[in-house]
Amino acid sequence: MSSSVPVLLSSSSVFPEPTAAAFEMAAAVGYDGVEVMVWTDAVSQDAGALQGLSQHYGVPVLSVHAPCLLVTQRVWSPDPWERLAKAAELAETLGAPTVVVHPPFTWQRDYARNFVPGLAKVQAKHPDITFAIENMFPVRMAGRTFVPYQPGWDPTETGFDAYTLDLSHCSAARTDALALADRMGAGLKHVHLGDGSGEGRDEHLVPGRGNQPCAELLRSLAGRGFTGSVALEVSTRKVTSRDVRERDLRESLEFARRHLTPAGTNTPATTHA
Repeated sequence: MSSSVPVLLSSSSVFPEPTAAAFEMAAAVGYDGVEVMVWTDAVSQDAGALQGLSQHYGVPVLSVHAPCLLVTQRVWSPDPWERLAKAAELAETLGAPTVVVHPPFTWQRDYARNFVPGLAKVQAKHPDITFAIENMFPVRMAGRTFVPYQPGWDPTETGFDAYTLDLSHCSAARTDALALADRMGAGLKHVHLGDGSGEGRDEHLVPGRGNQPCAELLRSLAGRGFTGSVALEVSTRKVTSRDVRERDLRESLEFARRHLTPAGTNTPATTHA
């Protein structure tokens, strides 16, 4: 029996191939949709181009990741509020119900200071969009650890209406993903599925290849009343060929579908797959 939870392919999972390749591979492998990571690839910023790809491959865009990365600080605009507004407009145009947002960087002082009320204003302008704030992680460099986010990497400490739970980020933060999901409660609206080894860095491994509770988290979603989507966000940048990339993405999809518990059924807990 299949799960009713849509399983998406993040366009970041095909990097360094371009955004268009994500639609091609999502269709070939059988994903339910695509999460568009808005970045420096012009296609990822262009609603018309994305609509064309979606129609051509028969794969809907079901979430949009706002340009929050270090490398996307000037995509669309250097103003983070403008970038967030444009991400919301893109999601609305594409019919995607979810926009993934990172907490502000510490150096974005005005944005950070006004993030909660500012987000509420953006939400009011786009009432049908879920703005799901993502958990991040401390950065470890040269023997030092620092948190580049304000007020921190864990958005539950501030409190928001909606969250994205990223399991690779939990690994990098050395935090318990299931406990974080509990803290997110009914606000858990979106999942970034990727594994990690707990080494304190962001790895985005194919689920099942690390030590994170990926299977347990997926099996717990039905009991949590989860109505969102799961996006595979795995790193394939070091693979040796497209065939290997496709195999990794197929393995990731099969893992997600195997462990997502259909509504009304109970699957006994097991160890990590």
